[in-house]
Amino acid sequence: MNTPQRIAVVGAGLAAVSACDALRAHGYDGDLVLYSAEHGLAYDRPPLSKDVLLGKDRREDVLLRPGQWYDDQRVRLREGVVVQAIRPQPGGVELAGGVVETADRIVLATGGTPRALPVPGGADPEICLLRTWEDAQRLRERLLPGARVLVVGAGLIGAETAAVAVALGCRVTLVDPVGVPLAAAVGDDIATALHDRHRAEGIDVITAGVERIERRQGRFLIHLSGYGGTVTADTVVAGIGIRPATQLAEAAGLRVDNGIVVDADRRTSHPAVHAIGDVARGDGQRTRHEHWEAALRDGEAVGRGILGLPAVDAGAPWFWSDRYGSRLEAIGTMADAERTVLRGTVESGAFLAFGLRGDRMVAAAAIDRTRDIKAVRRIVDRGVAVDPAELADESTDLRSLLKR
Repeated sequence: MNTPQRIAVVGAGLAAVSACDALRAHGYDGDLVLYSAEHGLAYDRPPLSKDVLLGKDRREDVLLRPGQWYDDQRVRLREGVVVQAIRPQPGGVELAGGVVETADRIVLATGGTPRALPVPGGADPEICLLRTWEDAQRLRERLLPGARVLVVGAGLIGAETAAVAVALGCRVTLVDPVGVPLAAAVGDDIATALHDRHRAEGIDVITAGVERIERRQGRFLIHLSGYGGTVTADTVVAGIGIRPATQLAEAAGLRVDNGIVVDADRRTSHPAVHAIGDVARGDGQRTRHEHWEAALRDGEAVGRGILGLPAVDAGAPWFWSDRYGSRLEAIGTMADAERTVLRGTVESGAFLAFGLRGDRMVAAAAIDRTRDIKAVRRIVDRGVAVDPAELADESTDLRSLLKR
């Protein structure tokens, strides 16, 4: 396809902003329009469950780009504008009142919406979700010393929120039906150490499902299944993941299957429409990658794809999570490994878990081992043959394995 004269980017998160950056960096000189349903400049979302909830970061501290960037890069930001439909042919986006603005190419970066608890009472508007700046501010006002807070879901968002709440003096209960959350992603050893930390910090951790939620006299009564009781809370937070915002794609007849299905150039089933970030799933991939770096790399990939440049191998996915002053980092998916090798001791609180398949490392996870994880990432991406004994030996410099 010819180089487009106008590109419409729907959404204003990291993937969308990165796409604009990549397009300009690779020489695109046409019109770039960024449609944001929210008001204000685009901001970063990971801090919402960390320093924003703690009250450390202001809105200006988490902006993805300063206001001047939009002028410098000639990106027209349409704040508070909801795209109601896309028209791949002849090309355009439909706004309120049926107004259609033309575009030769459309990039869907619509992200996702938090999942409500799928139980009676789970859609109560007083139950807190955490996806936007406004969500974080609303929840922050409720995290008062002594407040009883129940967090449903012990994945990344739920665990980080629980850690912030207890740091602010709340009495926190964390509920998840899985005994050791995140084990498939980071392995049993790392996942167990992370989950045990909640208890060590004074959080009441319950392995159970939520059966129903009621409100009585301004408080929540949460009925748990497989637990044999109820929990009372002043505030309930649902952190059970997101649903990809695929409505525009579905209405336009694009291929959707657990996300908008895309190729290496992030092109959808219609050649004039691309999709990036949390809403997109690579054709042939089992899952969507709902992480910060995946969104960043999607922006680069779609920029190259639109301009006809060759795709670049992004390597194994990486993500991180901060809680209780410690950092989790993971490369790849530990569920893909045949065996696990540890480096360091679980008791120390700072150790690595390597996931091996044959003599190759396919995944790794670490707590407070950032320097090591940088070398590990290169080992995974380059397919370097490894010796389990050397990996376990702290005296072996992991960087030396890259020289073989």
